[in-house]
Amino acid sequence: MTYIKTDVVVVGVGAMGSATLWRLSERGVPAVGIERFEPGHDRGSSHGETRIFRTAYLEGPSYVPLAQRAIALWQELERVSGTDLMVPNGGLMLGSRDSDVIIGTMESIRVHRLPHQLLEAHEIRARYPMHRANDGDVAIHEHQAGYLRPELAVKTAAQQAQDLGARIVTGRVAEHIEPRGEGVRIVAGDITCDAGHAVVSVGSWLAKALPDLHLPIRVTRQMATWWPVDNPAPFAPDCFPVFIRDIGGSVTADSSFYGFPTQDGKTIKVAIHREGATADPDTIDRTVSPDDLAPVQDYIRRFLNGVGTDPVRSSVCMYTNTPDHDFLIGSPAGMPQITLLGGFSGHGFKFASVIGDAAADLATRGSSSYPVEWLSPRRFERHVAAAAVDG
Repeated sequence: MTYIKTDVVVVGVGAMGSATLWRLSERGVPAVGIERFEPGHDRGSSHGETRIFRTAYLEGPSYVPLAQRAIALWQELERVSGTDLMVPNGGLMLGSRDSDVIIGTMESIRVHRLPHQLLEAHEIRARYPMHRANDGDVAIHEHQAGYLRPELAVKTAAQQAQDLGARIVTGRVAEHIEPRGEGVRIVAGDITCDAGHAVVSVGSWLAKALPDLHLPIRVTRQMATWWPVDNPAPFAPDCFPVFIRDIGGSVTADSSFYGFPTQDGKTIKVAIHREGATADPDTIDRTVSPDDLAPVQDYIRRFLNGVGTDPVRSSVCMYTNTPDHDFLIGSPAGMPQITLLGGFSGHGFKFASVIGDAAADLATRGSSSYPVEWLSPRRFERHVAAAAVDG
């Protein structure tokens, strides 16, 4: 048995946990990370080569200040590590004028006066011929958007934290997280760790890690697939921005599709953004069926040029969804010595750098200047209380 005592313990060293460790260590705060796998693994929600970043945020204007600060912090991590993590190749939001993607994006643009270009259908066809545009379609082009390299970002943040003095223990599952007086005790295999504060950022394992909280989250199985391109040149990053498209009016009306430029000169990643089937992170099915592929194949046939519909490879991951699809950041009621980071609902990775900075604030000061109070898990207290009564 190994005993560790530290100021802050970070349980889960994925996207949010690695960033939290980096920001704590940058401040000189003694910190330990406990990770069930290895930083940058492919068993959770932070893999798949690319993740979109954007500031014209269709999920709501409240996210825009966080997105803007996140980009600055990713750039800082690039500078201090000497590692290229971001490719700002622009972003396209496509759909009809009354689609959720266009309305939501324009709302954030209006509230925060964000620079953008609104393209009509004929302009989409001329500038981005690999997209098929219907006569009623429009596109919003955001110059500040682009993509992150998720596995590399997690590994880089974790390494930077270690270089600054943090300790990361891998291959251990936190079986017990117990508030004790003004601190917290974590038991993970042969490790017992006492700390003044714990940041719990275990992704889709959050409800299992803290079962007594009855958190209203749902883990779903998600899939990304890489599809062959006839000619890689028009799909290069400087020609083909990241995209999100709302197609509406179909069997997938409640979903959107997203994609990236080629990374290997042979394929592009295109996937569907909607909640998949409920899954257990410990037993999730990682095989890919024809039913998984069919909606994306249909999208490619209808809306992309020069892309084949026989997949080259696929990757299964998970969303951890809250009822309102907004994040969980903050302390549960009555547990000021614990900060939860979770419920990122399929759109959280881009924020990891700023969420890590906010978590470092919460762990050391109990509050943050970042606008995250509205994301507190206490907003679900009624739901949690009802679940506890129901047993």
